[in-house]
Amino acid sequence: MITDLDPAQDLSEQLHELLREAPLGLSEYELIQRLKTRHSTHIPHLELTDKLVLFRTHFLVFNALYLLRDQLHADRSAHLAISPLCVQLMPYEAGSAAISELDALRDYYLDLANLRDTTEEDVEKLLASFWTRMQGSEEKSAALELFGLHDSSQPLNLALIKQRYRQLVSVHHPDRGGSTSRLQSINKAMEILQRYYN
Repeated sequence: MITDLDPAQDLSEQLHELLREAPLGLSEYELIQRLKTRHSTHIPHLELTDKLVLFRTHFLVFNALYLLRDQLHADRSAHLAISPLCVQLMPYEAGSAAISELDALRDYYLDLANLRDTTEEDVEKLLASFWTRMQGSEEKSAALELFGLHDSSQPLNLALIKQRYRQLVSVHHPDRGGSTSRLQSINKAMEILQRYYN
């Protein structure tokens, strides 16, 4: 039987209750759906199709998760692994589960000014930036594949990429029987990879 969450609990306590019931963890989406199903009064009960509602719901949940992680760490009772795809309670281990001194995401979500001051236009920019980075990731993968480095067993660095670039240019240069279009693709791939490796 599913019971409503206690409205007297803060959102961190409600999330803790839901996570204790799911030892394998829950995604952010599953957490939000369970909060809604169990009538949490701490998140907007609106459709997540509106980008600002989606951002605010996400922010409130992550703010509460970072507060909960800090509390669990202070109590030495558990470690909370936080990611949008899986939020999971883990056993506490001294030292290894320590909270990093510099955690930019934690700082962002614990600063309520970021919730209060973020406008719909800001959310649009955040989403555009996210998709640009995702597209860039595909671009980088394609360039590595063209260079034959997409499944390289050695760590990639600019020196290795330049070495591979020189090899490809020597093979595909039009003066050596290669094609101009292939050389242009190689040059474009090099431009892309120089943005990612320095």
